[in-house]
Amino acid sequence: MNRRTFIQKSLIGAGAITLPLSGYAAKRSSKLCVLHTNDMHSRIEPFPDDGSAFANLGGMARRAALIQEIRRQEPNLLLLDAGDIFQGTPYFNLYGGELEFKLMSQMRYDAATLGNHDFDNGLDGLEEQLPHASFPFICSNYDFSETNLKDRFLPYKVFDKGGIKVGVFGIGIELEGLVPAVSYGATRYLDPVEVADEMVKTLLSINCQMVICLSHLGYSYKSQKIDDQKLAAKVDGIDLIIGGHTHTFLEAPTRVTTPSGGITLVNQAGRSGVRMGRLDFEFDRNKKIKKANAESLAIK
Repeated sequence: MNRRTFIQKSLIGAGAITLPLSGYAAKRSSKLCVLHTNDMHSRIEPFPDDGSAFANLGGMARRAALIQEIRRQEPNLLLLDAGDIFQGTPYFNLYGGELEFKLMSQMRYDAATLGNHDFDNGLDGLEEQLPHASFPFICSNYDFSETNLKDRFLPYKVFDKGGIKVGVFGIGIELEGLVPAVSYGATRYLDPVEVADEMVKTLLSINCQMVICLSHLGYSYKSQKIDDQKLAAKVDGIDLIIGGHTHTFLEAPTRVTTPSGGITLVNQAGRSGVRMGRLDFEFDRNKKIKKANAESLAIK
């Protein structure tokens, strides 16, 4: 893997972020590596080498090789996806999402959330493909209780990585007006801010040391429409929002100040699997985050 050295840019700049805690210097630390993707849109193979913007970039085989290499170096690793796995190439038209889920399972994704395009074959089409995914889908603000997908998704999941309890929840975009009503049926959309606040309180009450939101709201809108930055600014206690939907390429996470003055990191890795986000968190002996380094990895 041809990776640039961590922390070669300013700690306030695009290459790395440091969140210091007082009094940590003499304490032993543990680490967590978070890898993430979003808006893969059924891009199984690399883009053709045709001189276009993404020429010869991406491809699931290359991503799998990079993930495997990082796993050899990082024992405590979380691999997450922020939705829109489906739709965009003939592979989806032919196989309905089966191939995407099988390949993600082989890469050992820990969890994903749903994007609007994951409803493109309706609830029945999504249900048909779920057995091909060995990882859970986490959807906190979609209520499927009156549909055939009742109890098929988790509101949150807690992962233990090297003694660090990481709570993950998922927030989806409003489907009405974006997805044909027949495709999502009786699925109810719940307020993202209220649900996120509830999820954070739940995860902190069970002693999670880190809280991650998998979001398909979108990075930022000029309107009042809820997005990742607005969510971060309204809800305390989220350490990291991994976003999707807007296909935003970020070289480093955006720092958003929460209502109580804390910091939430918001990150997104573009689209079509041409990049993968990486964040390396370091925790002190009290299991508090003391530093976070980030970079955007090209899949080539």
